[in-house]
Amino acid sequence: MVSRKNKLRVLKIVSLFSVVRGYNIPIIILAQYLSAIFIFAPEKSALSILLDYRLFIVVFSSSITIASGYIINSFYDSKKDLINRPNKSMLDRLVSQTTKLQVYFALNFIAVLFALLVSWRASLFFAVYIFLIWLYSHKRKKYAMFGNLIAAFLAIFPFFGILLYYYFRLPLNEIESHSDDLAVTFTHASFLFILLLVREMVKDLENIKGDLANGYPTIPVVFGENISKTSITILLLLTAVPVYFLINVFDVGYMDIYFYSGFIIMILFGLRLWKSNSREHYLQLHNVLKFLIVAGVFSIVLIDPSVLWHGKKLLQTI
Repeated sequence: MVSRKNKLRVLKIVSLFSVVRGYNIPIIILAQYLSAIFIFAPEKSALSILLDYRLFIVVFSSSITIASGYIINSFYDSKKDLINRPNKSMLDRLVSQTTKLQVYFALNFIAVLFALLVSWRASLFFAVYIFLIWLYSHKRKKYAMFGNLIAAFLAIFPFFGILLYYYFRLPLNEIESHSDDLAVTFTHASFLFILLLVREMVKDLENIKGDLANGYPTIPVVFGENISKTSITILLLLTAVPVYFLINVFDVGYMDIYFYSGFIIMILFGLRLWKSNSREHYLQLHNVLKFLIVAGVFSIVLIDPSVLWHGKKLLQTI
């Protein structure tokens, strides 16, 4: 028989896992490693990248910083979540706010300290990232749209850490020789940024009751649902710009299958958006966006699967 005390301990662990969105962290780790292998350092073999302990520290620091970000988000959004996500909110409340803050500061300290093993610049990068996440969580309820832009930017911020890790140490003339790679990177980032921004705006529609009750000036609260839907539709159309460059200008290998499929899904998404008028509908759309983002992570492999065992430059010499 499991004692009551042990049951409570297990529930608290599950609660903390829920607060830090533990189910998202493996996806974030995978996305960073796949980006390193196929986008930032395709000339290296996958094994050499996986065995790079400095890169491991950067990815590890990113992951626990994001986990701490979910904690501080939960701390500031506790009242809103009682309305928007009552079941999850009750589970999250099994861990006290004091404990959450203790874990939050501990994770941030570990992230900055570990980053020092890479360089003081890496440590500074994560210190800035931690501050920006706190600032967003603390101030976002005061600004419509601006909060969505910051949230989307913070979601892709860790990938700039990987980019800086590979390019900051290079001489200026070598950085210039990687200009095409950097252009592809920023085009990928712009596509992901737009998707994440759309997701944040759909979440505002999904959480409109809690935002309204707690005085959060989101776009649907301040301007109405139709203006919010119009803004989302414009953003969906804007995805055509990075998709065009990624398919027709840059070489993304077989990943163009993902972009073609994703663009069709986004057209259907837009049509469904205008027919949606309940939290359940918006939640379904939110899940579609989650699927697109996660599918995009796995689709990075399609850029050039042979990079996994050879590396791009090695292939060219065979």
